[in-house]
Amino acid sequence: MSIPPELPSERNEEALAEEFQSNTHHPPAPADELFDITTTVDPSYIISLIRKLLPANVKCGEISLGYDAHDASTEGPKTEAFRITSSPTENGDKRSPIHVSETMKTAENFVEQSVDGKLYFQNKHEDVAVREEDWEESGCILWDLAASKTHAELMVENFALEVLLATLMVSKSARITEISLGIIGNLACHDVSRKKITSTNGLIGTVLEQLFLDDAPCLCEACRLITLVLQSEECAFLVEALQSEHILCRVLWIVENTLNLQLLEKSITLLLAVAESKQDVATILLPPLIKLGLPRILVDLLSVEISKLIEERLPERYSFQDLILQTVEALSVMDDYSQEICSNKGLFQLLTQLIKLPDKADFANSCIAASVLTANILTDAADLALEISQGST
Repeated sequence: MSIPPELPSERNEEALAEEFQSNTHHPPAPADELFDITTTVDPSYIISLIRKLLPANVKCGEISLGYDAHDASTEGPKTEAFRITSSPTENGDKRSPIHVSETMKTAENFVEQSVDGKLYFQNKHEDVAVREEDWEESGCILWDLAASKTHAELMVENFALEVLLATLMVSKSARITEISLGIIGNLACHDVSRKKITSTNGLIGTVLEQLFLDDAPCLCEACRLITLVLQSEECAFLVEALQSEHILCRVLWIVENTLNLQLLEKSITLLLAVAESKQDVATILLPPLIKLGLPRILVDLLSVEISKLIEERLPERYSFQDLILQTVEALSVMDDYSQEICSNKGLFQLLTQLIKLPDKADFANSCIAASVLTANILTDAADLALEISQGST
């Protein structure tokens, strides 16, 4: 027999008196120490998870940050905020300042210490060493929480991005790198946290560096994150770093050579985001991509997918066809690139081959895109159809 929940009216007076007495000894926190964001998850729990992501070589919350007392003195009273600048890099450069709020210090129970000119944040109760499996558990929880706009804002307000940046810079674990990129990718789904991503000094460049890893899950998350930023109002912050020929070559190499289906989808989606991006972004990124052979790569990929489609109907590959055709279609309607796309005989033959396939219901979207592309080609290169038809007779 189940016991019904206790109703307030059923509680005895003694218990109520004890509760009242207890409450008088635990007054609410001062207004300036309360969190501004309402969340269903205890903010201190989220902060504790962020703290657990600090790199293992960081001492109890130390983010390897240098401290300049002269800079700090210009930032106003320490009760409001204080300035921390990162230690100089090998070439002497310094990263942008990080402002640590009183809320963060109070919530994390940190102790400020100055040792040999450096500022450390040492937690009173936290152990120094964090094993990789513990990091993974905390990271995966934050990965899920970052999908929520409210939790995402709380995370970036409490320096999750700075911690993740530090992790990416020192991580030798592919799994830790994947989770870090995944968390940032979820944060990039929300306006406020995405703006913080693009304004965090060094973060975009560090994310782009991850494109040169050989781990497919890491590359998937990196491509996803880059795509999300390209599709947003903050895309201009990414374009300057992304336009490097070195990076664009790597993106095309991944698209052309990966055997991982998820990575293939994410990398083609990235190219589609470039093709469909704002005019000023496309103007910067597309010319070098075209020069590096993007049209040829797209046609080669389409040829592979149609060959597989003829041999065996694999539903998991239909989305690749759609993405490739959407990217080619986006290029075909641009004045600067339509001629190069529409004059490609191999592309026209592949489109014709796709349209002629029987039982198209399963890949109807691809056939529709192929028909639109064919119409574009016939409009811009009317002689091509006649030339191909004469050559086939």
